[in-house]
Amino acid sequence: MRWWDIEPVLELEKDLFPEDAWSRGMFWSDLAHARGPGATRRYVVAENAGRIVGYGGLASAGDTGDVQTIAVAREHWGTGLGGLILTELLRAATAFECAEVLLECRVDNVRAQKLYERFGFEAIGFRRGYYQPGNVDALVMRLNDPSTSVQGTEING
Repeated sequence: MRWWDIEPVLELEKDLFPEDAWSRGMFWSDLAHARGPGATRRYVVAENAGRIVGYGGLASAGDTGDVQTIAVAREHWGTGLGGLILTELLRAATAFECAEVLLECRVDNVRAQKLYERFGFEAIGFRRGYYQPGNVDALVMRLNDPSTSVQGTEING
């Protein structure tokens, strides 16, 4: 993801997460840490016919990675695109030498939870009222050793 991707990403973000969408500033802030030798973030976009249809981001701190966001346009749900984005983020976690990866997922987003479970993430707790302003709880999930979840997988394109 680059700065010129922020506007189309925001459109998708607002469509998918109308109550708790990220702001322009949040994306700018994370992208500021995604380049150069001291980078601690990795953000990716997926395009189809020149249109952004998915994106994801990972932050690393020490030996821990944190999936910041993953989103896929509704018309691409069930196509495997979310898994491809997650694979790329776990590759980044491996490159950052993360021993574990954490994430928060809305408790009502069962589709995402199943994706994370397929990659080996396990539920480890809750964050009450994490998603605002809707006051929706987050399920906290953890994956130990992200390198084992991406071995043998390939991303084309």
